[in-house]
Amino acid sequence: MSAALLDELRALVGAAHVLTEGDLSAWEQDWRRRRRGRALAVVRPGSTAEVAAVVRACARAGVALVPQGGNTGLSVGATPDDSGQQLVLSLTRLNAVRALDADNLTLTVEAGCILQNVQAAAAQAGFLFPLSLAAEGSCTIGGNLASNAGGTQVLRYGNARELCLGLEVVTPQGEVWSGLSGLRKDNTGYDLRDLFIGSEGTLGIITAATLKIFPQPAAQLTAWAAVPSMAAAVRLLGLAHQHLGAGLTGFEAMGQFALSLVSKHMPQLRVPFVGMAGAPYCVLLENSDSESEAHARARFEHLLEQAMDDGCVLDAVVAESIAQAQELWHVRESIPLAQAEEGLNIKHDISVAASRIPAFVEYTDALLQREIPGVRLVNFGHLGDGNLHYNVQAPEGGDAKAFLHTQEARVNQLVYDAVAQFGGSFSAEHGVGQLKVAQLERYQDPVALQLMRALKQALDPQGLMNPGCILRSH
Repeated sequence: MSAALLDELRALVGAAHVLTEGDLSAWEQDWRRRRRGRALAVVRPGSTAEVAAVVRACARAGVALVPQGGNTGLSVGATPDDSGQQLVLSLTRLNAVRALDADNLTLTVEAGCILQNVQAAAAQAGFLFPLSLAAEGSCTIGGNLASNAGGTQVLRYGNARELCLGLEVVTPQGEVWSGLSGLRKDNTGYDLRDLFIGSEGTLGIITAATLKIFPQPAAQLTAWAAVPSMAAAVRLLGLAHQHLGAGLTGFEAMGQFALSLVSKHMPQLRVPFVGMAGAPYCVLLENSDSESEAHARARFEHLLEQAMDDGCVLDAVVAESIAQAQELWHVRESIPLAQAEEGLNIKHDISVAASRIPAFVEYTDALLQREIPGVRLVNFGHLGDGNLHYNVQAPEGGDAKAFLHTQEARVNQLVYDAVAQFGGSFSAEHGVGQLKVAQLERYQDPVALQLMRALKQALDPQGLMNPGCILRSH
């Protein structure tokens, strides 16, 4: 059966795009190297019609499909199992920009478009596509939508879900739903778009999307502030909302230990206020203005003056140029790389209401330090939308590999139980994938789980769409 299917697939997409031999690790291993699977083949269709034909062939043969974009996910959501019987469906050849509608403020692109190229296509026409994250040079828009990616500008523009007006999707039966209208108002039944966004390829395969684009801001300014506590950072967030309104497009919080790792492993980067006494956190703010740089700077400086008077900011710098702003953002984006240089670590992508984050951090910091003496906490993230990367580093000088092996499950339960206690989510923007299936079963509302399983059964009764991702395979 496998040989016949592979022959059929070669006829459908071309023999050069059905990969079965050689080093397939780029497709079979997840980005964090947590798991390595073995695929029956890697198939690279070049059009929506070819995707649909491949899905129909696999449905007839009863072969499971694992859709994959840039393979930059952090929850093992696009990795085959080790059976050698699952097909990796790579969408990177579907990389065309189909249309830009300036009057409707929409951009229609195929799923394999790299996010950075989508940003560039909008910018070349004088517009902004605001989705921005560390992997934007290699992640694809299909993967961004399949995982409902977040990034640094969710505070102003929302997650990938909020930036999408329509989709083109291949169903598990190989039919094509064409929903790329780009309408902002369309109440004709169930919202299928939002059903497929965030479903991580378990209900169908996104092949194209119509996205929102925005006018480019007249000015964009960045500031870096040292704050005396996480509670002060939240007070600063409130002041920023009050003074900047919709101009507040980024609000990132970073713990001093996280910043010290950047300073240690990347000494070429200048980290403002690193190690400053009495300032356990720093905040990176971005202000976009529709009028002028002078207007933006005046509003920013007034905000910071008010914040210093309030006591929620100890010191601050405002970038004087685009280059300086990029340097500040580079420091922030370098934290995960610096943490990796420090050694193996346990990552968490959690969300808690911004108002409850100070209490959550105080409680969970103390809990972990009490339960695992010497543990080091790398806390940073998108405070403006309540999303923290609350990561855990092994005690200094210890065996990081042994720590990960013996403590990961325990640390995860301690952190996720605390998140649940504070009304939060164990997965803010990275998705569930295969990595967090057990957590979904433990923490998700039972009725919600029942509805998810019913949707999966109704849309994918053969269970061939990314089995084992989000929901346990049965």
